[in-house]
Amino acid sequence: MIKINGLHLNNIRGDIYGGLTAAVVALPLAMSMGVASGVGPIAGMYGAIFVGFFAALLGGTPAQVSGPTGPMTVVMAAIFIQYTGMYPDNPSQGAALAFTVVVLGGLFQIAFGVLKLGKYIELVPHPVVSGFMSGIGVIIILLQFGPLLGQSADSNPLQAAQSIPDYISQFDINSLSLGIIALLIVYGVPAFLPRLNKLVPSPLLALVIGTVSYLVFFTGSSTPVIGNIPTGFPDFHFPVIDTSLLLQIVASGLTLAGLGAIDSLLTSLVADNITRTQHKPDRELIGQGIGNTIAGLFGGLPGAGATMRTVVNVKAGGRTPISGALHSIILLVIVLGAGGLASDIPKAVLAGILIKVGTDIIDWNYLKRIKSAPRAGVFIMFSVLIITVTIDLLLAFAVGMIIASFLFMQRITDMQIKLMRPITEPSNEIPLSNIENKILEQADNRLLLFHLSGPMSFTSAKALIRRHASVMDYDILLLDLTEVSVIDYTFTRALDDIIINTIEIDKDILLIGASEKVQAMLQKQDVLKHFNKDTIFSQRVDALKYAEKLINKK
Repeated sequence: MIKINGLHLNNIRGDIYGGLTAAVVALPLAMSMGVASGVGPIAGMYGAIFVGFFAALLGGTPAQVSGPTGPMTVVMAAIFIQYTGMYPDNPSQGAALAFTVVVLGGLFQIAFGVLKLGKYIELVPHPVVSGFMSGIGVIIILLQFGPLLGQSADSNPLQAAQSIPDYISQFDINSLSLGIIALLIVYGVPAFLPRLNKLVPSPLLALVIGTVSYLVFFTGSSTPVIGNIPTGFPDFHFPVIDTSLLLQIVASGLTLAGLGAIDSLLTSLVADNITRTQHKPDRELIGQGIGNTIAGLFGGLPGAGATMRTVVNVKAGGRTPISGALHSIILLVIVLGAGGLASDIPKAVLAGILIKVGTDIIDWNYLKRIKSAPRAGVFIMFSVLIITVTIDLLLAFAVGMIIASFLFMQRITDMQIKLMRPITEPSNEIPLSNIENKILEQADNRLLLFHLSGPMSFTSAKALIRRHASVMDYDILLLDLTEVSVIDYTFTRALDDIIINTIEIDKDILLIGASEKVQAMLQKQDVLKHFNKDTIFSQRVDALKYAEKLINKK
């Protein structure tokens, strides 16, 4: 029997109210996302229904509400255009491939969860996430300028930016008026009428007032509207595979899966902070994957944990998966019986709602702190943002992670180098006993105590060799690993090079204090073959006394 994470009936009233409120917020957003993706508003609704329902019941974040999000919609729009463009004479084949990508993305997410990769999402640095999300916010805003001004939407953000002068020169006054109404509502109501916003969320208010305004004042004008929306339960679509495009399909699926994982788990962290709970990241990935797989099979947009809907749900009292599942059921009821009522919704109104979504995604908090933020983080953030908007989302994320990884490795290397201390005389750098200091003093620089501490890795292997080479005037090398917690293969090879070099120049070498883990690594890589039982010591003082005897013999 499958156990639903966090399910109980002790909060049923709060969960019902949370589910109802989340559904009210999700309705205009799901349709807007569907229109923005190019697939159609009903696809956005199907995505909210299937991803929201299965991610709630099978995921690892009890209070989370899932559905189409801005980032996932941007990627899906690119995928839909890419594959339908490959079949100009048969666009349905391209659409089938696009939804196959959604299914594949869901399966990849399930695999991520099974392989327990969820914890690694928390390792993504904030500047990378900030640049990525801000870039997506900019893309959403740029793509809405056309619909806002009564023109067709561009599929590429750079093209949309370049087309702004043309949009302005050919704008439709009716569309612009409706778009402005929507913008005033989504920005003004939360700021100036917060009580009204709690009663009726601003996106829904904008949708209703904008549509009523169109029906009363602009019916029959040239203002673009959504048009006919199918009603009823969606048809099942078998996945379609074109072997000649297999690599592209896999790459697209991985893009959706990776973005959905990041998007969902970041929202899970938000939910944790509000509810003071701890989500299960791997289970959340499995739940999201199942939801996206089923959404793809029924022609729905891919989705992820939706921050706005999750926060609204929690603030309204939702705490268990009941609220997320109920939100999907309510949307399904609307699709089954009220799809025709949405056919007169102006696209300019949806554009206004989406512009608000785009501005909410931008990380304004980070931008406000740019002056005090580390320069390296600012560089990463803007690099990711620019690449996201101008080239590719996956490439932007990869570049950001690579830059961040190299900067992190540099910091680790600097730290490890500071913990490499070649000592030839009494010193306060490490806690030496009086006896140890006396032996070093009497040795008159003929002993080199090479003290290492902390974890040692490949990043500092070359530095180890350089530090050793900087002090060559000695008779006996004491390699002190007492405070070394772990070493990797590359660092082991560097140690081996130092040992071999010391032996070749006919100098003695002693090994001190290697822990069981470190000693096992040295043994595995044949480094211990250079020592015998008389030259391996557990205590530094014993090694120094032994070295003193060797010097006296010489």
